[in-house]
Amino acid sequence: MSDRPPEAIAGVSEADLTGQTVLVTGSTSGIGREAALAFGRLGADVVVHGRDAEAGAAVCDALERTAAGDARFIQADFASLDAVRSMAATVREHTDTLDILVNNAGGLFPNGGLTDDGVAYTFGVNHLAPYALTTALEDELAAANGRVITTSSRAHRGAQFDFDGLQEPETGTGMTAYARSKLANILFTRELARRWDDAVTAVSLHPGAIPGSGFARHLPGPIASMIQAADRLPDAVVDRFFATPVDGAATVVYLGAARSVTERSGEHFADCTPETPSRAARDDTTAKRLWTVSERLAQSS
Repeated sequence: MSDRPPEAIAGVSEADLTGQTVLVTGSTSGIGREAALAFGRLGADVVVHGRDAEAGAAVCDALERTAAGDARFIQADFASLDAVRSMAATVREHTDTLDILVNNAGGLFPNGGLTDDGVAYTFGVNHLAPYALTTALEDELAAANGRVITTSSRAHRGAQFDFDGLQEPETGTGMTAYARSKLANILFTRELARRWDDAVTAVSLHPGAIPGSGFARHLPGPIASMIQAADRLPDAVVDRFFATPVDGAATVVYLGAARSVTERSGEHFADCTPETPSRAARDDTTAKRLWTVSERLAQSS
């Protein structure tokens, strides 16, 4: 792992987030954990989220030892929109303003299936749950002129969005569904920036391929073999040739703390730098339709 923390890599070590509230979903391990700890070191009150209460408590303990702000854990399974809504209600009970929401939870799910709400599993967890959480916290985000940061992936470049089958079990290796959900993350960000305009700053990012994240075992053939091999290499070698959770978290922290980001709403980033996503990810007609469909699916569950 890098000797420098994410905030140093991002060049925002001097940022002061004291008094701000940050919610990082999927923050009990990996990129989310490193981002949550970094926001805490910058002075923010951090809401940690995950499915594992023990892991959540461990992150909160680490925040209490190293950070100036408060730490709180909320347990929720993003395969259930009821759990997402309950999570949003808990956030509202404890704060009137939410300065930064990091939609980081998600994954690649090779077994497909449906969520508790009858939605294609990968689409439901990776897109519909973040959509539902963000819209449920609209008032709190708007009150703070907050930032919504959504973790996507360069895997979106291989996808075209297909509205058919969103309520049918997924088939195949899971990679197609994953790429489509990451495309949805960028389309959601663009439409959020358009709809909420000056109320929030909405950005998405590619964090990099991270050995040790558990993600690689579901990737196709040679890619999986390469990243899994990296898991067995010494840290010094991995740090030189691959992204680490600290590296991936750096862009998240940059997007949360850098002042200039407020001028880049709707944009996509990698390595703390704006990056042009695929043509499909810049299709605003699809983005508007995706929002409408997501609203209907979220309300019908």
